[in-house]
Amino acid sequence: MALQGRGRYSPRGIGIRRALCHTWPKLMVILQQDLASMPQTRLTDRFGRTVNYVRLSVTDRCDFRCVYCMAEDMTFLPRQQVLTLEEIARLARNFVALGTEKIRLTGGEPLVRRDILELVREVGTYGLRDFAMTTNGSQLPTMAESLRKAGLQRLNISLDSLDADKFRAITRTGNLSQVLDGIDAARDAGFRGIKLNTVVMKGRNDEEIPELIEFARQKQVDISFIEEMPLGEISEHDRGLALCTSEEVRDIIRRHHELIPATEDSGGPARYFRMPDSEVRVGFISPHSHNFCSTCNRVRVTVEGRLLLCLGNEHSVDLRRVLRGHPVTDDKLQEAIIKAMDLKPERHHFSSNGDVQILRFMNMTGG
Repeated sequence: MALQGRGRYSPRGIGIRRALCHTWPKLMVILQQDLASMPQTRLTDRFGRTVNYVRLSVTDRCDFRCVYCMAEDMTFLPRQQVLTLEEIARLARNFVALGTEKIRLTGGEPLVRRDILELVREVGTYGLRDFAMTTNGSQLPTMAESLRKAGLQRLNISLDSLDADKFRAITRTGNLSQVLDGIDAARDAGFRGIKLNTVVMKGRNDEEIPELIEFARQKQVDISFIEEMPLGEISEHDRGLALCTSEEVRDIIRRHHELIPATEDSGGPARYFRMPDSEVRVGFISPHSHNFCSTCNRVRVTVEGRLLLCLGNEHSVDLRRVLRGHPVTDDKLQEAIIKAMDLKPERHHFSSNGDVQILRFMNMTGG
């Protein structure tokens, strides 16, 4: 059972949510019974890879304008093209029915979406092995505890600089102290896992790598360093010249700390290392220098309902059309998802010379 209705913008949708507030415990019991009775079908692509991880974008909007993610002057989707929270919950429920074990809510910035806690509460009842969110951290000072209580298990928090001026230059609008407060609020809230994400760019923040490592060690949170991806046209820097490979980042860290390969599988694209004197893991996401396509277990759904089979390709299926064309039954939706697996390409082909292979910005893709 998923939230039903015409969406949060209609009186009917609002009325349904108010009614749910009074009948929530009973509905959750029914929902768990429904999920338990669903046949589990594993999603497998043409190359034998099992897809059990879905990233669901809840908005293309953000209160930051990070230089590697979007243009400074963005045009966002009109409201009617955006999936309602009820539709996103329905997608999540059906992916779980098809074997999904891990869901991450993304954006844009997911915490600027109105009533996001309502979606977190519902998806949090789906029995996922891992339920996470990627956020810029700006809203965490007031929302971290509520998110954890709603059922969110982990947070990935973007942090590209510890220098307030550089942070502002990279994010264009971000306030570093607000994000640092958000990280502390997340730690205080007791999430099962917190990880910092840093997009490393030569000439912008690469000299801060040792400081970011020490910050992660101090806060006892994991950290991943990400090679910038060629998504969308930008003018702030030359991506070819700014690319800092994962190997270069590791070389910098090794001047200060020994890195030992971690044995556990994260279930995502990062390759993790540990330091002998700390429990903190250091991850590297390397779409250029060490692509992770052979073990890719992920698909993405944009906030307009476009199922993206690969971050670095345009192969996609319009799930919004199926959702709205079949509002009562889910068989056509599940059929469309299963068939879409045949479109998942073997790999992406990002170049390292700065050329843009994909015109859509990262905020349109879902992080």
